[in-house]
Amino acid sequence: MDYMPMSLVVLFAVIFVVYRQMKTRPTAKRGILYTAAVMIVVGVVTGGLIDGRHLALSLGLLVVEAVVAVALGVWRAATVRVWLDDSGIAWSRATGWTLLAWLASIATRVGLYFAGQALGLTSSPSGVLLFVGLTIGAQAYLVARRGRALTGTGRQPDTVVR
Repeated sequence: MDYMPMSLVVLFAVIFVVYRQMKTRPTAKRGILYTAAVMIVVGVVTGGLIDGRHLALSLGLLVVEAVVAVALGVWRAATVRVWLDDSGIAWSRATGWTLLAWLASIATRVGLYFAGQALGLTSSPSGVLLFVGLTIGAQAYLVARRGRALTGTGRQPDTVVR
């Protein structure tokens, strides 16, 4: 699999996701969860996630990347504002903190890539797809869950770091 086209696809996907998160949207929409699931499946199915020459080391790094991807998604989800409108529909909108958390997520993924290179591991674009799918999926799931928790409760907008 060629790195450049895959990198561009992932880059445009992340830009699109961040752009959409910055707009006010109903939390009940599930399209992003399906997108994340497809990215995860394609990342796993296309292979190249494990370097057979350094099995234990590459498995360890893969686990670290997966845990970090989910943790970053959890962090970003906590920065998203979620509230109910007058009709009881849950809405969400990313904040400036979400954008900063995205930048930290990208920097972390780049750092993990270079850590793998420094350890002598071969990398694959599949790892990027898996990481992005996991981090987007975790964030989208948690934001939707917060929206579901608010639905019908009549609570005021929850407080989030802004």
